[in-house]
Amino acid sequence: MSETATVPSPDERLRGSTQANLRARNERAVLTLIRSEGVMAKAEIARRTGLSAQTASVIMRSLEGEELVLRDAPQRGRVGQPSVPMRLNPDGAFSLGLKIGRRSADMILMDFVGRTRGRVRETYSYPTPASIGAFTSRAFASLLSSLDPQLRSRVSGVGVAIPFEIWDWAAEIAAPPGAMDEWRRTDIGDFVSDLTGLPVHAANDGTAACAAEQVFGTSGRSDFVYFFIGTFVGGGIVTDGNLLGGRRGNAGALGSMPVPLEGGGTGQLINAASIHLLEKAMAENGLDPRTLWAEEGVWPAELGPLLDRWIETSASGLAHAVTAASAVYDFECALIDGSLPVSVRDRLVSETARRLANHRLPGLIPVEIQAGTIGGPAREMGAASLPFFDRFLLDQRLMI
Repeated sequence: MSETATVPSPDERLRGSTQANLRARNERAVLTLIRSEGVMAKAEIARRTGLSAQTASVIMRSLEGEELVLRDAPQRGRVGQPSVPMRLNPDGAFSLGLKIGRRSADMILMDFVGRTRGRVRETYSYPTPASIGAFTSRAFASLLSSLDPQLRSRVSGVGVAIPFEIWDWAAEIAAPPGAMDEWRRTDIGDFVSDLTGLPVHAANDGTAACAAEQVFGTSGRSDFVYFFIGTFVGGGIVTDGNLLGGRRGNAGALGSMPVPLEGGGTGQLINAASIHLLEKAMAENGLDPRTLWAEEGVWPAELGPLLDRWIETSASGLAHAVTAASAVYDFECALIDGSLPVSVRDRLVSETARRLANHRLPGLIPVEIQAGTIGGPAREMGAASLPFFDRFLLDQRLMI
């Protein structure tokens, strides 16, 4: 006798969907907690997530089966069964981070614990979709080939960090008229997905750098305004441990903040604290600005007074920007990082703190100035974290 299939009622389908969603969320919660703590015992995972011991065990077995987590050696206590610590499997998942900058592009391969397994870099005078497309294809093939064949299916996606409306800054970087207009008609998600065949997630480059500081940094701060000094200056905002993306993903567009200019008048922070100003000064003095981008974090030794003057001007603008930001929210500190040699960044931090100390700040809580802890790779690292947050972890605040 044939059997008639039973069609689930709408309530049953909804209940099943809700249970599946709850299971997925619990798995994300467990992975997020382990990522944050490094290594955790099953009992502690259950306690911290509020899950029952049985539910936590079921989830851990599932995550082990997917090879997303690994068991460490059991740790025997005074009584009872030995505790089994769990940690993320570095080979459990991978992602790619693509940074599209105004002078250089970088793509990295990141493993599940946030380590960079490979990097490809290219410099140029200005970016176009055609040149970035060629770079992306080449870098993608190179990084994917560096993985063992059995691991390549574990690449979960591509994160892209790109300046907001990148075409608007063509004149400032001396691109020929119209050379960057094609970006206006380019959907970056579709563009990169067509080249790689992977899901793509995009963020403003300053926001991505701030995300890297929040997720991978070691400052220990949970309320900070963040400045990243690249060809232009950008940044981000973190309050109570939460990165703020904004209604349209453009929160923390600090480069557009009005500040007094040392020559008089008012301009945007990009006109006071951006590397392109040092480029211009170098060109005017017969030096090749391309040497600033030839190698990440390495600048020519002969900059001398040009560098001194750039640090003074940048620090003045940053001090005013920090003051303005602290009037909106009482940040505990301002972090300054960028595509800079560590020695230059530290001088900039020190000079910014000195100038801020000379500001009259009635009604404002003093803000500490500190160096960021990631450096030049922050934008591509923040980008590479996006696919992990989309697929495995709870936090999706970066998506735009």
